[in-house]
Amino acid sequence: MHWQEMVDRQPRLAATAHARLVEPGVVLVATVRRDGSPRLSPVEPFVLEGDLMLSMLWQSFKARDLLRDPRVLVHSIVTGRDGSDGELKLRGAVRDERDPALQERYAEAVAASLGWRPEPGRFHLFSVDVSDVTFIRYDEPTGDQFVSSWPPAREFVRRGTSATSVGEPEPVTDLLVPDPEPRSR
Repeated sequence: MHWQEMVDRQPRLAATAHARLVEPGVVLVATVRRDGSPRLSPVEPFVLEGDLMLSMLWQSFKARDLLRDPRVLVHSIVTGRDGSDGELKLRGAVRDERDPALQERYAEAVAASLGWRPEPGRFHLFSVDVSDVTFIRYDEPTGDQFVSSWPPAREFVRRGTSATSVGEPEPVTDLLVPDPEPRSR
């Protein structure tokens, strides 16, 4: 799915995703290296025309990873050990966007928003087809772990049982719009 579908169907989760992924200006991107091991790299995310876009240096190792295997994990930057700000994980696959007109629109939007301008044709541009999004946050005083994931819409809390463990999931409604019930025929 496109980023815009999350905005349309799960606006609160989309707002959280934007705050945790796009606003800081950098995300961690996990790719699969040629030998099958993971590669973790910082990347600047950008939303353009309803898609989450990732641009990368021309012929960088991470870009070559994605050209070979489009699976990707985009992870928010974690800035504190208590986990209260939460962490957002977005899984999916990338599309290699080589269209010169799209690269030009991207370059213009980045220049207007971020103050630097990539040179079309001299960088890799990937749009992310989102398969699922998970937001996890912790409540430090209680040790509770709150989890929201979509699709499908699923939310639960795992109550802290010690400093290093949590209990079984308990349903909770916090961030997500419930998926509509399937219609009977």
